Amino acid sequence: MKRIKQYLTCFLCLFLLCIHNIRANTPDHPLCTINVSGKPLKDVIALIEKQTGYHFLHSASEKTLNLPVTLAEKNQPLENVLRKIGQQSGLTFEIDDKTIFVKTAKKQITVTGKVTDATTGETIPGVSVIVKNKQQRTVTDTDGKYTISTEAQDILVFNYIGYKPYEVSADQTSINVALTGNQEELNEIVVVGYGTQSRKVLSTSVTKVSQEDFNKGGLSNPAQLLQGKVAGLNITRSGDPNATPTMSLRGPSTLRVGAAQEPFYVINGVPGADFRLVSPDDIEDISVLKDASATAIYGTRASNGVIMITTKGGKSGNPIVSYSGYAGTENISRSLKMMNAQELTAYLDKNKISLDPADAKGANTDWQKEITRGGLIQNHNISLSGGYNKTQYSAGLNYFNDKGILKGSALDRLIGRLNLSQSVLNDHLKLGLNLSNSSSNSDQIPNQDLVLYNSLRFLPTVPVMQDGVYSENLQRVQYYNPVSLLANAKDRLKTTITLLNVTAAVKLPYGFKYDVSLSTQKELNNRGTYYNSTYTLKQGLNGEAYRSAYESTRKTGETFLTFNKQLNKHALNVLAGYSIQEDVNNDGFQANNRNFPTDELGYSNIGLGSPIGNFKTDWGDNIYQKLRLISFYGRLNYNYAGKYIAQFSVRRDASSAFGANNRWGTFPAASVAWRITEEPFMKSQQVFQDLKFRAGYGVTGNSLGFNPLISKIRYGTSGTFYYNGNFINSIGANQNANPNLKWEKTAMFNAGIDAVILKGRVNVTAEYYDKKTSDLIWDYPVSSTQYYSNLFTANVGSISNKGVELTIDAKVIQSDKFKWQSSFNMAHNANKLLSLSNNTFKLDSIPQASPGGQGQSGTTVQILKPGYPVGQFFTFKYAGKDSKGVSQYYDKSGALTTSPKEYTDYYYAGNAQPKLLLGWSNTFTYKQFDLNIFLRSSLGGKVFNATLADLNRPADGKTYNLPVYSKDESPANAYAYRYSDRYIENASYLRVDNMTLGYTMPKIKGIQSLRFYVTGNNIAVITGYSGIDPEIGMGGLTPGIDNKNYYPRTRSFLFGANLSF
Repeated sequence: MKRIKQYLTCFLCLFLLCIHNIRANTPDHPLCTINVSGKPLKDVIALIEKQTGYHFLHSASEKTLNLPVTLAEKNQPLENVLRKIGQQSGLTFEIDDKTIFVKTAKKQITVTGKVTDATTGETIPGVSVIVKNKQQRTVTDTDGKYTISTEAQDILVFNYIGYKPYEVSADQTSINVALTGNQEELNEIVVVGYGTQSRKVLSTSVTKVSQEDFNKGGLSNPAQLLQGKVAGLNITRSGDPNATPTMSLRGPSTLRVGAAQEPFYVINGVPGADFRLVSPDDIEDISVLKDASATAIYGTRASNGVIMITTKGGKSGNPIVSYSGYAGTENISRSLKMMNAQELTAYLDKNKISLDPADAKGANTDWQKEITRGGLIQNHNISLSGGYNKTQYSAGLNYFNDKGILKGSALDRLIGRLNLSQSVLNDHLKLGLNLSNSSSNSDQIPNQDLVLYNSLRFLPTVPVMQDGVYSENLQRVQYYNPVSLLANAKDRLKTTITLLNVTAAVKLPYGFKYDVSLSTQKELNNRGTYYNSTYTLKQGLNGEAYRSAYESTRKTGETFLTFNKQLNKHALNVLAGYSIQEDVNNDGFQANNRNFPTDELGYSNIGLGSPIGNFKTDWGDNIYQKLRLISFYGRLNYNYAGKYIAQFSVRRDASSAFGANNRWGTFPAASVAWRITEEPFMKSQQVFQDLKFRAGYGVTGNSLGFNPLISKIRYGTSGTFYYNGNFINSIGANQNANPNLKWEKTAMFNAGIDAVILKGRVNVTAEYYDKKTSDLIWDYPVSSTQYYSNLFTANVGSISNKGVELTIDAKVIQSDKFKWQSSFNMAHNANKLLSLSNNTFKLDSIPQASPGGQGQSGTTVQILKPGYPVGQFFTFKYAGKDSKGVSQYYDKSGALTTSPKEYTDYYYAGNAQPKLLLGWSNTFTYKQFDLNIFLRSSLGGKVFNATLADLNRPADGKTYNLPVYSKDESPANAYAYRYSDRYIENASYLRVDNMTLGYTMPKIKGIQSLRFYVTGNNIAVITGYSGIDPEIGMGGLTPGIDNKNYYPRTRSFLFGANLSF
């Protein structure tokens, strides 16, 4: 709270300063006393000037100035006095600071005319014709004609979907207008590596999502803004406020997990900046670079795509203060159906089984409800932006708090940012400063998987507490009171991330520009965990505390020279640059202690512990790491008349992470495009307003999430030896060196079509890609007689992804009062592992996905095998039950058996990856109301319900609770929980992901805009899946495993407001 108060105090001072400045520019007007009868207007003006100190500015004739005025006003506001003078004289008055402008009242006229297409000459019916800043409006009839009453010199505005708005002064009674096609979408600027490009001359695959198209609701992470919005980008998340969404762009391309499978982030031009530094409210737009010809400029970090985030900046003009905020509630969207006490007792009675007396306590405890609560979520963002002369500024402060639905989980975060830019030397030098800081407290749940698991299996007949003590039965395997686990442990992670970026851009002669960007990012993690003296899993330790403190830094320097030249119809842009980066990770330590005199201090004074026995300090296993990366890169863009377009790029990277023989890698790319609508033979057609064919090929690398020590020999404890009567630990090599280890390499071909049809109302993009990644990194088993260790990290395998994507944006209805805009995207990806072996290192397959259920430790349900995709299920084939109610399976020969052999009798049983991903957004606007409905769907994937399998233990109904699913099971079916395709279910779903209803208030003096809205997230899901949610962990190497430790997905309802003044 102290930190929050400090931030708020600083920002409040800035805010009040801004308000003072605004008030200084809008002074209160004085009062007047005027008592005249038939006096000339010029005398009344002189009297007002004398009383108020204001000055009149006019070009009125002598006749007008001598108009008689009669007034009797005492201590009346100046505005009222002027209005009454205007009623007598036919004049209007406007006050600006201390100047009063006198204007002659406008003459009312009737304007008629016809509206046509500037290209074809055809008339256009339904065109909106309005008087700017007034209420008068009409539409053209079926012949394109209109009639409207207005005042002379007013501005008429003509609007029609697919055409540019047209404004004209009403200076005559007959005005014909020719509207031209709207090419705004084509001229849209998208952010690419080290620059920007106009969409119409873009030859690569880039999807831009602007602020108005972002997902709405309680979002803590920038990735959530894009969920379902970008074709081919698969994002999944749980309800955990501290969890990071998993992302996959165009399928899995590596066998490594974590950051190795994630896209690369670039924030305001800073490569590798941490996305946790950015509040979703501060983002202007996000560009997703998808194909290799777009991403190759980032070389070794670009195999999984690049996400370019641009935050809001300052613009010249008066200061603008904006507030956006919301608050609301979260609840579990769906719970597992477990037996209550009555249902469990009825099941046991039916099967002539009795509860142990210690469990028959007459309770009816819903353990899922006992560990959950109604979550509360709130977000507040306040910003200040503006500029004057050559300076632009933008500052923001964001506070986010999510009290998770699981008791003991929460996220409390504060983000501050400051962006400054200054142009000097006649605009030849532009300096920039970007400063961001994120400070968060994450309350996490120790052993969360056991808490969730036992909330399902703990008997409902047992109360939470008995005689003031938590109910327990520690004789049973993995059977712990989940409420006790929550109440008797605490885990808090404090994270502070700071980014400082300074930039300079120098305009040079002859079209050259030189840019420099220097940045430093620092992350501090301070974690404390305490298990008190009654914590079930730490019996007899009398309290145990852990403390850790780690620091990570990233320093980056970028410098590049750009040449830009337009010669007649030839446009050329050339870029050449150099980059250097140094990362230091895990600079810190961990320690623990036990046996504390009191639980009250928790982990705050770890030195109070006095451990006994053979206690050994746990120093943690985080290893200090340093990584350096240097790069040279270049790019050439050429287009002829915006018709023939080409781009060529190359990057050469060197990293200290890889083997001494392979530290350098080269990553070239090329793409071309043809805007066929610019050809003379296409000018007469009316179907396409723009049609572009493009194709590209490039090579990128993958070094993300890579341990910089992996290619080097490492030493550690290597057994013991006997010396002088004692066993002494020995030191030896425990990791083999590989001087030939190199980057994973991805080559991608991409072809696309971009079309604008129906006079600009519909934009269509269709793409095909073929992506192959080779030199996959994996640990291969080797002989310990030839190597120090029995595992060797090598580049061997390959994997492919092929797919198609479709995006359609349509302005379905665009009338004066009602608008309907729709956006639809669809993606299909076919993934296949091509190889795992070469002449030196050989693997037939790699078993994956071990849910670890009781009695099934080490049993896997997926396999990595050439010819099959990642997420391929490989398990027993269920054949129903025999006459005794015992589960039976097919063996490898197809015969029935109740005792199948693990792995030998496995069958291929479908794949977790979806066949089709869909997203559909619709925005309806009626007058000042707006409604957005966003749907997402995933079709064709499978999910393994390991949670149901591990709970389905009919023979143990007196020991552990059972799901309702088990009510017809026989206790004779002792191995009903055996993993098999019985528990593989269809993961297809249609989700109403978001609905937002908003209302924008009419103009209020002193307020630029004010909007209120209500939002519902995850409102409904249509699915046949019996678990909590079919959208389970689609990232990593083991997608589609519902493994009983899944933090429940939430449903939220929020009320929010947006205010600018």
